[in-house]
Amino acid sequence: MRLRTSSSGTLLFGAAWIVPSIFVALVGLASPAALVRLQDQLFDNYQRLSPGRYDAAAAPVRIVDIDDVSLASIGQWPWPRTTIARLVDNLGTAGAAASAFDMVFAEADRTSPEAFLAGLADEERRSAVAAALGGMPGNDAVLAKALAGGNVVLGAVLTDAAHATAALPAAGGGMAYVGEDPARFATGFAGTVAPLPVLREGAAGIGALNWLPDGDQTVRRVPLLLRAAGRLVPSLSLESLRIAQGASTFVVRASAVGIETVRVGEIDADTGWSGDIRPHFTPHRKDRFLSATAVLEGRFDPALVRDRIVIIGSSSAGLADIRATPLDPAMPGVEIQAQAVETILARSQLVRPPWVGLEGAVGALLALALASTLPRLPALAGFAAVLAAIGAVAAASWVAFAHQRLVDPLVPGTMVAAAYIGATAALFQAEQRGRRFVQAAFGRFVSPAVVSRLAANPSALTLGGEQRDLTVMFTDVRGFSAIAERMAPRELTVFMNRYLSPMTAIVLDRQGTLDKYIGDAIMAFWNAPLPDPDHARDAARAALAMIAALPALSGAGHPALRIGIGIATGPCVVGNFGSSLRFDYSAIGDDVNLASRLESLSKLYGVDILASEATVVAAPDFAWLEVDEVIVLGRSTPTRLFALVGDEVAALDEAFLALREAHAGLRCLYRAGRFAEAEAACTALGSRAPAQLAPFYGMLAARCLHLEAEPPPDWDGITRMERK
Repeated sequence: MRLRTSSSGTLLFGAAWIVPSIFVALVGLASPAALVRLQDQLFDNYQRLSPGRYDAAAAPVRIVDIDDVSLASIGQWPWPRTTIARLVDNLGTAGAAASAFDMVFAEADRTSPEAFLAGLADEERRSAVAAALGGMPGNDAVLAKALAGGNVVLGAVLTDAAHATAALPAAGGGMAYVGEDPARFATGFAGTVAPLPVLREGAAGIGALNWLPDGDQTVRRVPLLLRAAGRLVPSLSLESLRIAQGASTFVVRASAVGIETVRVGEIDADTGWSGDIRPHFTPHRKDRFLSATAVLEGRFDPALVRDRIVIIGSSSAGLADIRATPLDPAMPGVEIQAQAVETILARSQLVRPPWVGLEGAVGALLALALASTLPRLPALAGFAAVLAAIGAVAAASWVAFAHQRLVDPLVPGTMVAAAYIGATAALFQAEQRGRRFVQAAFGRFVSPAVVSRLAANPSALTLGGEQRDLTVMFTDVRGFSAIAERMAPRELTVFMNRYLSPMTAIVLDRQGTLDKYIGDAIMAFWNAPLPDPDHARDAARAALAMIAALPALSGAGHPALRIGIGIATGPCVVGNFGSSLRFDYSAIGDDVNLASRLESLSKLYGVDILASEATVVAAPDFAWLEVDEVIVLGRSTPTRLFALVGDEVAALDEAFLALREAHAGLRCLYRAGRFAEAEAACTALGSRAPAQLAPFYGMLAARCLHLEAEPPPDWDGITRMERK
């Protein structure tokens, strides 16, 4: 098929690609939240395909980890400040260029001597204890002294909470800026939760610990600058770089569109407009970490921290500083701080270029080139040209990522696709061909009413395969081999047609799709090709109708018929399967296999209709009875099995409600391994239950007698099937 346009249709053809292309370009320029989320997810995938590199030997940062081993050795958090002081001293002795705490010491140490004295109500006892302590310094004073002897950065949290101080108290370098005032671009907070004054006096610097995760709570950007009460505040990672270099001032360059760079000492960091960086993350690395216990006990190689920035934090999930990154759903926050420092020093941050409008321009040029050539190309060649254009955009985006630039392929790629779709959508002949295809492909599987709906709205159909929640049914004639042996071929053909015709009509009349006949068996499913929100209920109604139709097909010279039915509900893949020469519309998946297994098990359990738990959950208002919990062949997890006794009306019948209550008691006895009592309950229920359930209670009574005679050593109430 070729796309052709007459001179009178040129304007319409042009509008068909221009209008959607312009719309996509405007969406790209507006950058709505939904588009930004898609871009972020795409760039996340880039990082997963090509994560950042990490060289442990040359790494400029080490993490001292208050891990679970340290907590078990030292004791629960918070530790006494004297222990923290010892940690600071040991790192300083080892030659750390800077030590930064990824935590806030905002409250006095409750284990300190003065805190203990304050808790003594008796004045005489307090005086005696004070004399015994002999003027021992407080724990916070001990830590303050240790801080004063080293290049230590303390953490603070910016917040809008009412208890916060108005601004971060001065403890560190100054802020200078070039160009526009950068404070108006940084993310702002009303105040600060800061370290104790006695600790601030000894610290070399204070840095903010705040994360600014995206809407999906993933940390993609790490702020270097924040604003508290109108004043710029460095992050912990940025302040650590200043202290490690012995620098005194940050120099921030900003333009009318936002912050551009931050200089600290000899290091320049390119930032986003709000003063953040986007690290090229590496996966979680254990060799970044030193256990705090090893540092406290001096059991570590000083060369690991010498001339490096050391960040003290915790990887313990119990201390709740766990964050999601593009590479890890649960990464310790302290490791993100370390990666931020590594990113700045390696200049490996990912940068979203300011010229994003060029992406739309590229898309417009490609759409124009495509639209000008489509009328002269066969349909297949035109489609190949579209794929080539989109592939070129994607390849260019990947090459840009390899050079640390984040270039969006979605907007130009979508513009190309929109131009192609807009142009081809004008062809009425394609629409007619689609209708004829639907009618030919589905006329054998679904009712004429469904075929008409599909033909009128082909967009409701996904050809080629899609995942959906389906309810799948398998039926099988009991004793069919014996029936077939007694019949001549022609007589058997008449019998099968007489049986399959009403069974098929029942499926189609209740919105079902006939998948196939397998000898005397039928496979059908619900909720495809068209959606059916009541697919489980429709399948249950069809199963009950099939059982009800059997008496009319028996007698008068015809053999008595019984069938077994298995029903399962769950995610399946439905679509066209086969070869290039022949294919059928069918469904595959674990729950298709389960439905087949349940049909086989219905004979073992002596019930007509056996269903999975998911079907019962989807159709809870029917009359269900739980018959067992089994692990079927091919599965490793147990499945609860239910017999379908009746419809919604039967489920409200007083006799059924009484039966269901007594049956629940029987199941409790069986699961508890009280087999003698369960066997007696089976006998009692079998005598008053509907005739259709008598075989089940007889089977279960026999099983209980066997289990009582040979009790299993590890009974858990689950039956394990060793064959289909």
